[in-house]
Amino acid sequence: MKIFSTILIITVLIFLSVAWTNNLFKPTPLKFVVPKNWPQPVYDFKNNPLTKEGFELGRALFYDEILSKDSTISCASCHQQFVAFTTYGHNLSHGINNSFTTRNAPALQNLAWQNNFMWDGSINHLDMQPITPITATNEMGETLQNIIIKLNRNKHYKQMFKAAFGNEIINTQRITKAISQFVIMLVSSNSKYDKVMRGETKFILPEQLGYEIFKQKCVACHKEPFFTDFSFRNNGITADSNLKDFGRMNVTNNKSDSLKFRVPSLRNVVVTAPYGHDGRFFSLMNVFEHYRKNMKVMQNTDSLLQHKIPLTNFEIGQLTAFLYTLTDSAFLNNTMFAPSSYNIAPNFTHNH
Repeated sequence: MKIFSTILIITVLIFLSVAWTNNLFKPTPLKFVVPKNWPQPVYDFKNNPLTKEGFELGRALFYDEILSKDSTISCASCHQQFVAFTTYGHNLSHGINNSFTTRNAPALQNLAWQNNFMWDGSINHLDMQPITPITATNEMGETLQNIIIKLNRNKHYKQMFKAAFGNEIINTQRITKAISQFVIMLVSSNSKYDKVMRGETKFILPEQLGYEIFKQKCVACHKEPFFTDFSFRNNGITADSNLKDFGRMNVTNNKSDSLKFRVPSLRNVVVTAPYGHDGRFFSLMNVFEHYRKNMKVMQNTDSLLQHKIPLTNFEIGQLTAFLYTLTDSAFLNNTMFAPSSYNIAPNFTHNH
């Protein structure tokens, strides 16, 4: 009876302690703004409510090399803000030990409207996406267990996890949810194109002509306002003889999906070169030349591309003028997304 009473008292004390802690835990809500005339996001915010504290933790993790095995690579190493969170000047992203990955890092923007991720759609939830690059031997090469150990050694991170989630417990779910809270806020919706759509300004003549050409020859795959339809298509490329990357087929094991890759967004396209899943196109002109001359039409090449895309030099010039209007300088320079915006936990990488 005495033992039962003791257990009951301990249980009550634990319950009261948890309740008291929950009452004290009041993180600051962070509002996600859906741009005017855009559809509602598909991301489940109820399962991961946005808070200022969670965002700040996610930002810290995104920029911290502690997530890699040798503390040399962070998420931001391959996703740099000034080029729409992709890799500048490299066809293939780099990993630890001077290794190369097998793909070009995609831009990170407007992720709240995506149902799956990676060039082949192999990840079906944003909260799961960071696990792949973190654990890949040619990317960050670390284990989740080691990351948790390293983060637990850092008093600043323990404070940040407590601020974001109510206590100092650090686990995989909290790490990935925090990163999601950061990247979900990477919304690009304030380019000249967007301002024109909102009636705030007007296209000049080459931009307007380019927009009309775009709507005739490109919009079927690059649908507004995201400038992608998020589908996977074979666009007449051939497999690289070294990489042997067959795209979506690697996920579905369906031969009809051979060489199908995600249709990339054209937002900020002028700054996100090189292009393609393996960065094989180093300029917009390379891309135009592919579609009008160099495509290899195969059995499963997309039906919209069976006759390539006829483009004159004049049309290419006007299209280029329009594509420049998709550059969102406010997004590329937003200090909210920069590593030093919230100096909550200084010297992250120097206290492992």
